[in-house]
Amino acid sequence: MYFISPSKGKMRFEDMMLDIIKYIKGLSTSSYKIIIGSDSMVRSSTCFVTAVIVHRLGKGARYYYHKKTQRKIKSLRQKIFYETALSLEVGGMVHKFFADYGFDDLNVEIHIDIGIHGESKDIIREVVGMVTGSGFRAKIKPEAFGASTVADKHTK
Repeated sequence: MYFISPSKGKMRFEDMMLDIIKYIKGLSTSSYKIIIGSDSMVRSSTCFVTAVIVHRLGKGARYYYHKKTQRKIKSLRQKIFYETALSLEVGGMVHKFFADYGFDDLNVEIHIDIGIHGESKDIIREVVGMVTGSGFRAKIKPEAFGASTVADKHTK
């Protein structure tokens, strides 16, 4: 699986994770939040983007994203669940990598591109339950910038 860093280009998952660890060790006195979010855009096919963001609280952030194209998905419900599943897959990989490198105290947050306003409001409980049941903290709009801003930027 490859990720793209806007500043460093295409990277393997392992290289991205080592870059994140290097970033964290670069200012180890700071607090960090690891955020995973996915968004999609439907055209003739559906483009899914999953972003991994490392937020150095109060001092900026850096991010990486993975792009995947699937057949056209018309159902909003199916699209939201698939976005969430992609985030959970990457979240699990990130969490395992951190645990293997002694950074298991870093919490991974999953940002879901749904909110109380809009068509997706009816499935909030189900999708948030899917995330929290997998052991992650879930954020929805307007706090879900990992999905609604960072990942969304690369779906176009």
